[in-house]
Amino acid sequence: MKYKWMIALAYLLLDGYNKIIFLLPLTSHPKLIIFITVLYNTVINETERILSCATEEFLEKGYSDASLRTIAAKAGTTTGSIYSRFKDKEGLFAAIVGPVAEYMMNLFMKTQEEFHAVEPERQPKEMDDYVISGMDEMLDYIYDNFTAFQLLLEASYGTKFQNFVEQLAEVEAEYTYKFMEVIHFQNEEENEVTGEFIHIMTRALFDSMFEVVRHKMEKETARKYVHMLEKFNYAGWNTILKFEV
Repeated sequence: MKYKWMIALAYLLLDGYNKIIFLLPLTSHPKLIIFITVLYNTVINETERILSCATEEFLEKGYSDASLRTIAAKAGTTTGSIYSRFKDKEGLFAAIVGPVAEYMMNLFMKTQEEFHAVEPERQPKEMDDYVISGMDEMLDYIYDNFTAFQLLLEASYGTKFQNFVEQLAEVEAEYTYKFMEVIHFQNEEENEVTGEFIHIMTRALFDSMFEVVRHKMEKETARKYVHMLEKFNYAGWNTILKFEV
C-alpha cells in the first residue's frame, strides 16, 4: 500500500484519546488527511460514547459497583478499548470528574488568596462580601457541571476523589487560622477554639453547601439557601472570634 507507513503513523498520532498531532509533511497527501480526520472522529466519537455511558453507570451504581463490561456494552465497544484510553476504571472515573474537581479547588483557592491579600484592617468588614461572591462563583460552576458534581459527591467512594469535600474543608481551616492571626485572636478558656472545632465548622460548611446537589435543588433556590448559610456561618464565627463589633 502506497501510504502504509503513513497510516501506521496516523494511529500513533491519535494518542489514544483526545489529541492529534499533525506533521507538516503529511499535509501534502489529501487522502491521508481525510483518513486521519475520519480516524480521529471515530476515536473521539467512541470516547464520548464511553464517557456518556460511564456517567450513567457510575450515577446508577456508584464507582465501586460500576462495571466496565456494562459500560463497554452500552457504548458499543470493548473493555480493551476502555483500558487503552483510560488505563482502568478509576482512570475512567477521573476523566469525568477530575477536571471539575481541580477547577473547583482552584476557584476556591483563588477566592481565599484574593481575600487574604486585602489589607488586614479591612478583612473583617469585607469578609462577608468576599465569601458571598466566592460562593456564588462556585455555585454557578456547580450548576454548569451538575452531573459531574453528583458523581463527585455521591459516587466517588473507592477513588482518590472520595475525600474531595474534606480537602476543601482543610483549605478553609488553613485560611481560618490565617484570619485568626490577622485579627490577633486570643483563645479564652471557656470558649477555646481548637483545631478540632475549626475542622468541624469548616466541614459542616461544605457539607451544608453541597446539600443543594444531593437534593437536586433548582439553582436560584440553591443560591438563596447558600446565601442564608453564609449569613449563619458569618454570624457564628463573629460571635466566637469577635472580629467585627
